[in-house]
Amino acid sequence: MDARMNNPVMVLPDAMQGIQALIKAVGRGGVPQPTLELVHLRVSQINGCGVCLYGGVDSAKKAGETDERLHALAAWREAPFFDDAERAALALAEHGTRIADRSGDAVPEDVWDAAADHYDERQLSALLLMIGVTNLFNRLSATTKQPAGMTWA
Repeated sequence: MDARMNNPVMVLPDAMQGIQALIKAVGRGGVPQPTLELVHLRVSQINGCGVCLYGGVDSAKKAGETDERLHALAAWREAPFFDDAERAALALAEHGTRIADRSGDAVPEDVWDAAADHYDERQLSALLLMIGVTNLFNRLSATTKQPAGMTWA
């Protein structure tokens, strides 16, 4: 697959600097890095972003994720490898990504409450920002047809 154009964050490097600062802030939000990596990958799976999936697996492995958990991520509800906090984060990620699929409340109260049972406001902020920035990357890559294997840096 050939990209339609260079990745927009490469064309406008100041934008990438801002996004990198946002990602650093997310990393300091108190959510375990493996959980953030799982959220990133699940959002990217939903959006079908090959670039983010390709790079995300490497990042997740560097954060300590196992092949077993990575292979089962798309079926996290049925897989025994995820704890309740991770499940709450993944449910929040799915609902926060599929907002157009729902009428009314994009994130139902039970999903929000489960996340809030495991994460404080700072951690919820980090999760929401990770969901948002991943959706941004996914949309940029999908729109410009960035091929899997390219890098963002």
